[in-house]
Amino acid sequence: MPVDVAELWTLNHRLLTGVMNACSAELTSLGIETKEFFVLTEVTASPYPAELAATLMIPKASVSVYVRSLVAKGFMRREIDDADLRRHRLVLTAEGEAVRDRALAALSTEFDRRLARITPRDRTELRRILLTLAAPAP
Repeated sequence: MPVDVAELWTLNHRLLTGVMNACSAELTSLGIETKEFFVLTEVTASPYPAELAATLMIPKASVSVYVRSLVAKGFMRREIDDADLRRHRLVLTAEGEAVRDRALAALSTEFDRRLARITPRDRTELRRILLTLAAPAP
């Protein structure tokens, strides 16, 4: 029987959404919204607002709103880029790193709770499959 690729995508999305929804109260207690969480987790790898928007696949205007909020909360700051004084680089504060780490721990706990339904061997295979799918296309 052939695999329904759209179903696989939908199931993956449902799993990720379920994990995020289960952690929403924890994120709220940390002082962040779900979308702000994604900004916190990606800003180190993509420190420029336009780059961050492209990485997260969200509009630049939305990134601006999230960044403004995170700066106001003290989780992030803007710095002038020494290589190009016209650009601002985004940097997590120590408090922002702590919030990001606690949020990641909450997501890890929830995801681990779901992974407990499958065998350690299946977990290893799932990891291998996800690494293969996440790798850049040849």
